[in-house]
Amino acid sequence: MKLTLSISTCPNDTFMFDAMIHGRIDTEGLEFDLTLCDIEQLNAAALEAAADITKLSYAVVPEVLDRYKVLNSGSALGRGNGPLLVSRRKIYPDELGDARIAIPGEHTTANRLLGLLYPAAADRRAYLFSDIAEAVLSDECDAGVLIHEGRFTYRDKGLRLIADLGEEWEKRTALPLPLGAIVVSRRLDTDTRRTIDRVLRRSIAFAFENPSASAGFVRQYARELSEEVTRQHIELFVNTYSLDLGEEGRKAVMRLLGLENGEAFV
Repeated sequence: MKLTLSISTCPNDTFMFDAMIHGRIDTEGLEFDLTLCDIEQLNAAALEAAADITKLSYAVVPEVLDRYKVLNSGSALGRGNGPLLVSRRKIYPDELGDARIAIPGEHTTANRLLGLLYPAAADRRAYLFSDIAEAVLSDECDAGVLIHEGRFTYRDKGLRLIADLGEEWEKRTALPLPLGAIVVSRRLDTDTRRTIDRVLRRSIAFAFENPSASAGFVRQYARELSEEVTRQHIELFVNTYSLDLGEEGRKAVMRLLGLENGEAFV
């Protein structure tokens, strides 16, 4: 069976999916027609139910639950890995109501989290995630929410931290922060959805055991050339929750999204 698969170009995704895309593991007869995009492009496509399997921001999940279910494997979720709110000049959190803030897309978890934690931060402007630092440095915006590789390089660019949004979430909830999900279409039957979940978990386990196997694929799409930044990115966003959300991970997702039961999950 051939399935359409859409993931981001970020190292955590290419690291996790490499083995199943390139046949390094048993895919149980599944083949994949791959598309790689920016996360906000993936979010928009998910709203149209374009792909059989897709990465998207957890913030979008409530809007697509009639078309998709969340896989137990493949999530970017954890502690100490949340978006960072940064600025060029010193800004205090209670001043955000007057700030122009660059966000990595309206539908991103980063934007949802910013709104939950700092509701006064209303002037939000969407940018491609990799352009946010420059928007702040050039004074197009007063502050910006950094995700992905930008978390590791902002100080080198002369930016300063206003707030670690993931840290604030953890203080308020004592739960890990859900960022990105892998979802599977409800068009597929239950057995196929479970097979996909199983194959993805196998792919992630292989990546953990053979980290060099995916190096070429990861490097091909990484926006930051530094191998050290790429390594930090993978170590931060790929963890035990990526193998399986588990009870705590599902609880965190339900808390962030205001879901009352586990029907969202495969």
